[in-house]
Amino acid sequence: MAISATDAADRVDQLIVLTERLTELIALDAQAFEQRRPQDAAANIEETSRLANVYRHESARVRANPALIAGAPLAQRTRLIRATEAFDAVLARQGRALEAAKTVTEGIVKAIADEVASKRATGTGYGQGGVAAPAASATSITLNKRA
Repeated sequence: MAISATDAADRVDQLIVLTERLTELIALDAQAFEQRRPQDAAANIEETSRLANVYRHESARVRANPALIAGAPLAQRTRLIRATEAFDAVLARQGRALEAAKTVTEGIVKAIADEVASKRATGTGYGQGGVAAPAASATSITLNKRA
C-alpha cells in the first residue's frame, strides 16, 4: 500500500488528503469515546486501520527520503505541515478519551470483582458442631492493572 505519485507536488497532495481523512476518522472515534459510545467508533475501524497503515508507511518513506516531497511548492508543503499538526492534536485528544474510558472500565470491573469477593467471603452456614463453615475460596475475576 503505497502512494503512487507522479511528482513531489502530487505526493504532497496525496499526503494531505490522506492525513486530513485520517484526522477526520480519528476525531469521530475520539468523539464517540468522549460521548461514551465506543460502539460508534467501530463503524470506521476498517478504513481507519487501512489509512493508518498507509500513513505509517508513507511517513516513514518521506522521513527516510525527504527528497520525495522537497520539490513541491512551499505553500503546499506548509499545508501538509498544518494537516500533520491537526492530526497530532486529534491523536492526543483520542488518547485522552481512550485513557478516560479505560479508567472508567477498570473502575467498573474492580467494583464488580470487589462485590463478588465480598459475597463469597461470607460463611455458608453452620458446619459440624455448630461452627460457621468458611466459604469456598474462589475468585471469578482477575484484575490486571496494566490492561
